[in-house]
Amino acid sequence: MPQDFRCDCPFTSALDVVGDKWMLVIVKQMLFEGKETFKDFTESDEAIATNILSAKLKLLEEVEIILKTKRPGNKKENLYLLTDKGLALTPVLVELANWSDGHLRDIHPTIVNGAGMELLRNDKASFAQGLEKQYREKLANISHL
Repeated sequence: MPQDFRCDCPFTSALDVVGDKWMLVIVKQMLFEGKETFKDFTESDEAIATNILSAKLKLLEEVEIILKTKRPGNKKENLYLLTDKGLALTPVLVELANWSDGHLRDIHPTIVNGAGMELLRNDKASFAQGLEKQYREKLANISHL
């Protein structure tokens, strides 16, 4: 099913793909939290309904942000992995986290505030590069199984 775009604006087109309530949350879960199976996603704090999760994973796969594959050594279990296109969203997620930290903490004081946030505050580029490097290493390890 081809993606339906509202107009030719690059900003609006991006939001047509990743701008709903769940799309970036799923990518964040994969990149920051290591989620990779349907079960992993259903057990997350965000509590996405299974029917919505299925639809969002399918759309993310259709637009090539994620790849659905089988776990090496266990052909019954599906793995959802970020593609290069998906990993390219890393700086966007880092900027959103940085914005949230700087502008929402006063109204949501329980936002995570540990060593990771300190690194993000001090060096967003290194934080993003570290996330991508860690994820690419994970991908390399999966492909070697």
